[in-house]
Amino acid sequence: MPAINEKKAVTPNMMDSNKLMQKQKKILSSPSHFASTILFFTSLFLSPLHPEDYRQSIDEIKKSVVQIRVFSQAKDPFSPWISSGISASTGSGFLISKNRILTNAHVVSNAKFMETQRNNQTEWYELKVLFIAHDCDLALLEVSDPDFYNDSNYLELGNLPELASPVDIVGYPIGGSKISVSRGIVSRIEQSTYAHSQIDSHLVVQVDAAINPGNSGGPALQNGKVVGVAFQASTKGENIGYIIPTAVIQHFLKDIEDGIYHGYVELGIQTQPSFSESHRQFYGIPNQEEGVFVTKVLKAGSADGYLKPGDYLTAIDGRNIGRNGNLLESNSIDYLEVVDNKFAGEEIRFDLIRDKKKINVKFPAKKMPQMENQRARYGIKYDYLVFGGLVFQTVNRDLLEAWSKNGQTQGGSLLVYRFYDATTLSDANSEDVVLYRKLPHPINSNSDFYLNMVVESLNGIKVKNLSHLKELLQSSKEKTIQIQFYGIQLPMVLDREESERADLEIKKTYHLTGN
Repeated sequence: MPAINEKKAVTPNMMDSNKLMQKQKKILSSPSHFASTILFFTSLFLSPLHPEDYRQSIDEIKKSVVQIRVFSQAKDPFSPWISSGISASTGSGFLISKNRILTNAHVVSNAKFMETQRNNQTEWYELKVLFIAHDCDLALLEVSDPDFYNDSNYLELGNLPELASPVDIVGYPIGGSKISVSRGIVSRIEQSTYAHSQIDSHLVVQVDAAINPGNSGGPALQNGKVVGVAFQASTKGENIGYIIPTAVIQHFLKDIEDGIYHGYVELGIQTQPSFSESHRQFYGIPNQEEGVFVTKVLKAGSADGYLKPGDYLTAIDGRNIGRNGNLLESNSIDYLEVVDNKFAGEEIRFDLIRDKKKINVKFPAKKMPQMENQRARYGIKYDYLVFGGLVFQTVNRDLLEAWSKNGQTQGGSLLVYRFYDATTLSDANSEDVVLYRKLPHPINSNSDFYLNMVVESLNGIKVKNLSHLKELLQSSKEKTIQIQFYGIQLPMVLDREESERADLEIKKTYHLTGN
């Protein structure tokens, strides 16, 4: 479930706000890194453009590509009552209609203020986010000032590029303030993890053009049409970049047609290839039958109640599945790409073998809200609870990353296991809550044994989520609060009135606000 380590999402370049004022006197923007996964804007080595390759001239293309400058601030997931400093970063984007700009979600995540300009413009124009999709790393922006669009041009979406075909990536990478163009070759097309969310997998196109800070959100062009958005790079190879193909872009644009971004549906199963002959024989799978075995069905996923572990999936929506999980018609595309293109409520059909019998199963596609905590999240305020100086929070990816960097991880193996073990996912109302730190005070001096433990119950009532834990504490009339943790037989015992009195002093001492 974690992001692929060798890939970085191309994020805005960030710098100290004081340094920014000095830097802006010399250049228009400055790049930076993205927390645990580096989000690189596509940097391009200038390569010759051949006008005959384009249905639009390079001058027209320049009119559609924009530079984006972002000033952002995020909440600290480990200390959710404070915010980070202001960071400045730059990225790229392009017009896809008369007044709509497409870019990466990671370019504008946590933004407090944004501005943009097109090639040869001297004035910066204020930007606003219309829609943002962190699960597929795309965002749609708008400039309200009509002067920005004077003499502008917009780009059309093309098709999925062929392997070994050339693409040109346009944007504003580090190394200069002017627009830049580089050429690469399509080397691979596959389903892969998007580093921005660190959990979602969609179709990606790999190219051998460098993708560096500053170019994220810029278009990849073929014959004058957009075949992708530059967004990600390999940290281990040289000149290995990734673009978001138009199938994902079109899914995003269709999703927002009703004015709301709903997000991707989840099949909610795990499968394994069927290369093992002994495995196939054990389950009575004929040798000529291609397909994959279902190993796990996640709660509340689309397939919950319809598919079972041991099912042998042979086709999806009439398209045959190979032993490696790819569609037989094109041995490079995972069968999950069929599900990826669906929206909530649309039908998913499987041909499968169950108990040595061929059957058909169909069910509606749906989202899994409980997957939100599995994603890296942006632009949110983290909810938390302080009781007796003990800090509780919903277990989520952002918290775990901050927690691991803090180094106080003793005894947290069960916490990490439960997070990565997909079987713990249940309905959207049930979430793990962890006691992950304390704000030192005499009232909690003996509580270290329970740090990094997941809450199971309070005074014998099973805790569903953080909101439920707050309700139980507020409604309790008991003088003694007993908090039971998973894996520990003896509960933590707290005096309710003493803990509440101590909190007033603790919040003042540590400058806590909000909760």
